[in-house]
Amino acid sequence: MTKTSSHPLRQHLSRRILILDGGMGTMIQRHQLEEADYRGERFADWPCDVKGNNDLLALTRPDVIGGIHQAYLDAGADIIETNTFNATSIAMADYAMESLVWEINHAAARLVKELCEKASAANPAKPRYCAGVLGPTNRTCSISPDVNDPGYRNVSFDELVTSYTEAIDGLVRGGADLLLVETIFDTLNAKAAVFAIHRYFDERPDAPRLPIMISGTITDQSGRTLTGQTTEAFYNSLSHADAVSYGLNCALGPDLLRPYVEEMARVSAGYVSVHANAGLPNAFGGYDLEPEAMGVYVREWAESGLINIVGGCCGTTPEHIAAIARAVDGVAPRPLPAIEAKCRLSGLEPFNIGDGDLFVNVGERTNVTGSRAFAKLILNGDYATALDVARQQVENGAQVIDINMDEGMLDAHAAMVRFLNLIASEPDIARVPIMIDSSKWDVIEAGLKCIQGKGIVNSISMKEGKDKFVEQARLIRRYGAAVIVMAFDEAGQADTYARKIEICGNSYRILVDEVGFPPEDIIFDPNIFAVATGIEEHARYGLDFIEATGWIKQQLPHAKISGGVSNVSFSFRGNNKVREAIHAVFLYHAILRGMTMGIVNAGALEVYDEVDPELRERIEDVVLMRAPKDGGDATEHLIALAEKYKGEAAGEKKVEDLAWRALPVEKRLEHALVKGITTFIVEDTEEVRQKSARPIHVIEGPLMDGMNVVGDLFGAGKMFLPQVVKSARVMKAAVAHLEPFIEEEKIRLGLADAPAKGVIIMATVKGDVHDIGKNIVGVVLRCNNYQVIDLGVMVPCQKILDAAIEHKADIIGLSGLITPSLEEMSHVAKEMQRQGFTIPLLIGGATTSKVHTAVKIAPHYQHPVIYVPDASRAVGVCSNLLSDTLRDGFVADNQAEQDRAREGHANKANRKVVGLEQARANKEAIDWTAYQPPKPQWLGVRRFERYPLAEIAAYIDWTPFFQSWELAGRFPRILNDEIVGESARALYEDAQVMLKQIIAENWLSANAVIGLFPAASVNHDDIEIRDPDNRASLMSWVGLRQQLPKMDGKANWALADYIAPRDSGAQDYIGAFAVTAGIGIDPHVKRFEDAGDDYSSILLKALADRLAEAFAELMHARVRREFWGYAAAEQLDNEALIDEKYQGIRPAPGYPACPDHTVKTALFELLDAPAIGMTLTEGYAMLPTAAVSGFYLSHPAARYFGVGKIERDQVASYAERRGVSVEQAERDLAPNLGYDA
Repeated sequence: MTKTSSHPLRQHLSRRILILDGGMGTMIQRHQLEEADYRGERFADWPCDVKGNNDLLALTRPDVIGGIHQAYLDAGADIIETNTFNATSIAMADYAMESLVWEINHAAARLVKELCEKASAANPAKPRYCAGVLGPTNRTCSISPDVNDPGYRNVSFDELVTSYTEAIDGLVRGGADLLLVETIFDTLNAKAAVFAIHRYFDERPDAPRLPIMISGTITDQSGRTLTGQTTEAFYNSLSHADAVSYGLNCALGPDLLRPYVEEMARVSAGYVSVHANAGLPNAFGGYDLEPEAMGVYVREWAESGLINIVGGCCGTTPEHIAAIARAVDGVAPRPLPAIEAKCRLSGLEPFNIGDGDLFVNVGERTNVTGSRAFAKLILNGDYATALDVARQQVENGAQVIDINMDEGMLDAHAAMVRFLNLIASEPDIARVPIMIDSSKWDVIEAGLKCIQGKGIVNSISMKEGKDKFVEQARLIRRYGAAVIVMAFDEAGQADTYARKIEICGNSYRILVDEVGFPPEDIIFDPNIFAVATGIEEHARYGLDFIEATGWIKQQLPHAKISGGVSNVSFSFRGNNKVREAIHAVFLYHAILRGMTMGIVNAGALEVYDEVDPELRERIEDVVLMRAPKDGGDATEHLIALAEKYKGEAAGEKKVEDLAWRALPVEKRLEHALVKGITTFIVEDTEEVRQKSARPIHVIEGPLMDGMNVVGDLFGAGKMFLPQVVKSARVMKAAVAHLEPFIEEEKIRLGLADAPAKGVIIMATVKGDVHDIGKNIVGVVLRCNNYQVIDLGVMVPCQKILDAAIEHKADIIGLSGLITPSLEEMSHVAKEMQRQGFTIPLLIGGATTSKVHTAVKIAPHYQHPVIYVPDASRAVGVCSNLLSDTLRDGFVADNQAEQDRAREGHANKANRKVVGLEQARANKEAIDWTAYQPPKPQWLGVRRFERYPLAEIAAYIDWTPFFQSWELAGRFPRILNDEIVGESARALYEDAQVMLKQIIAENWLSANAVIGLFPAASVNHDDIEIRDPDNRASLMSWVGLRQQLPKMDGKANWALADYIAPRDSGAQDYIGAFAVTAGIGIDPHVKRFEDAGDDYSSILLKALADRLAEAFAELMHARVRREFWGYAAAEQLDNEALIDEKYQGIRPAPGYPACPDHTVKTALFELLDAPAIGMTLTEGYAMLPTAAVSGFYLSHPAARYFGVGKIERDQVASYAERRGVSVEQAERDLAPNLGYDA
């Protein structure tokens, strides 16, 4: 399929918003035509009534149709649609006019083409286009017309393709400039139309390929098509069309259609078109939205950057189109966005798989070759129960379901069609994508003709040669599916690492370079074979798959990796416990190397960390071909253990001091709350409940009295966050005990709980996974009787706003730690303004600031936007905002403070800066002829897994640990501080206890990857990193340089200054690293949170962060002393390391010297960081969150610095060197811009 990139329509779309015409049926109704008008002379004796067959008027009343077209041209339309909405043989069968289809399409296109040519000749600056319309037909390929038989269809995919092909030929030969597939209520019908279009032009290579417009119909406010797809799922299903535009039309007016237009604008790689109805129909079937009112809606779309083509549908007239044309005149069109390459699948809902996304579970139980139970159901015709199997797979977490009907006694073709048609009637199953699995090509094709979503074909290979492989791949692409490619060629299945990568590499090049298959839609199956068979040739099967996975991930960009996981354990069939453990271990290591998805039993997946350590070690010895620590044969050890496997458990309890137990019960509750003691809280709470009139009185009385003491102490600075978090844990336990009694009373008496002080929605914004600070704020607010709805991390904007509406929130609070979060916060503010919110917006997190909030966020929202620097301010801010007497004054003060901040920022922005060339001329002066860069002891990449935590702990810098709990002071002096010392000591003691437990029980795994490479500075500010073996470029680290004027001879620094230039004659080197101490943290965090123990959860996360930083410090020391060796004699204690008294630096992306987080993508690829369990979110946050990554520079003069504010000349240069737009660079560098973008 060839894109129409050179078509003049695309060129015009890039310059301005184009106008589509309006309703045809509406205008025909104005003419009040009778049966005789439709018949004309030619069809005067037609055997059935033809009134209402509007498409026929192209033959019988071309004057009427031509007049309507001309009216739209006069109104300013750039694109005129042919009157062929029902001109297919399927729809025309209602009038027995199937034989006229080609003629009607040809005449309708010819009529529009002639009018457009005349209009274009009259005004060459405004060319007009004829859009050949292909309507949805009056039948649906995805829904049964028989309510008693959901698997029945009254039209097939092939029938639709045949019908559309005839119409296409008439339109093309009649002169259509483009083809518009519109009013799509069933995506499978549209896929048939697209299939027909592509086949038509593929079979006519000499004919000019026409652009395609795609327009779906969201039928109601559910936001779905008639057949149940969301906007993004609809787009994913038809993205293979390579359409010039994707859009929406009909069913809704512009007000209700708006959120779906925005969604289409977000996801579409093509231009966006919209032609809405003139509102909803009134009681008489008419439309009431006036032209100027419609123009107001359309103007807002245009100004919001959502549209490229806009017109009207039902109820719109030339007056509406003229108003729309005036409304968008002069407004810039939506620019084509840079859409991340992802495998974008769909069922009724979208499912997108990016390069760094989490593992995808493909349900395997709907496979007759893998499940005897499922096969029996299908063979017996029990499809209802078979559907339950599919449903159970989805409920158990399968994100895709694999369907295979290859059974010798089964008509696989018929069974596949029947089962897929039935699935289409089950939304809870159909919401996920389908994997069509068969060894028979005709069965695969039959399946592809039944699914409206974008599925996966499992599979094709080169076992029958290249020609067959290419033919099948092209057809799969035409059907709009992703594909699994087996590592299989004419010589057989690939069973070694070398064969796997050879076949996968060849297949990839053929698919991408010859077929034009998107690499992100290619999924390789490098063949999983059984391990521990006792056959020597099979010993490497597990390791070869894992290593081939890593090679594919690194060498074949955007390709995915899958496999049938149960194969690996086949030699232990009958021993399910051992098999599930093998699956868990195998998947763990394969996923680390980049395995994207696996065909698994979604309900029987074991957790790697929960596999018995002895069994896990024996399995890893086999899978990884590791020599057992105690000698012997790995397979024999595993077989022996499988026979006698037993689990173990252990536990212990602490003893609580009872001295305070002599106090009255109310004081005991207060003491427990202040001291954070949970031991007796249920017992004491129950004692008070039994002597209280109502259970709520226990909360309103002694418990809240105790929490008020906590609040007073905290507000007075006499109690600190660690204790407050412990207090919240106690309060939670008490309330949890009382809740059943409160609910019982409510049921009995209908009494409601006392209202909270206010409802606060809190969320870490989309793209960010950090939540420790947010969690602390939430605890403090809950302690002060606010209802906090915590939406978690990576929360999309609309989910936040929907939750605020649902819960009638008084305040929204946003949190973020990484720089991209700042832009997302601004987006939330914009949407709050657009959607009419009036409640306050709170901003917090490590990268936020008072100035940024004032300059970049607050201007987008007319209501209060408050920067909250830490948890201690949160209660006061919320109290002021929700107080009838204090609110106005507080908001006014905040506004005045933000005005001053904006003024100060503007003054700073006007400060003199030096140009980029002048800054480069003032670079750090290093005489490279007098300096010999030290060569590392080794070059390349090395991994360090399960590094001893005890060794890492010795490098912990404790000062930031206390800062994370908002305890100010330097360690160890903070322990004796007059104000915070007592709290600091208690926190430090708890940390030491937990740290010892972490180390002793191996709660966490610490992994690192280090790389040392030849390097040179290039382009003044960049560093080129090269392959140690062939000196090919591996990565270009695009850098930034300071631009503020320097005094006293100081340089305008850039990190590239400390690497020898390429033309200096000196061979220099650079290091890179990624470390994490967070692997394995999630089960422990969940355990604490499930127990209501927020304090321990936060403490664990904080310690993991410290261990990660300590690990970075330790590995840097080893690099200096051993691996690079330029400071082999270095002897620095931990305090000296913390004070950075060593030679060289380790700058990290996102920090002042290298503020662009996007560098992490190339860094992670350079090091293959996923191999040690580290990945990136779409906002470039690292996972696990307890992680550090960056570079090593060795030059003695290298120093840390802040780039500071930069100007347009450097941003333009930076964008060009990175190969991105200036707008994208401005978004990535927003905090550093010295101007308003």
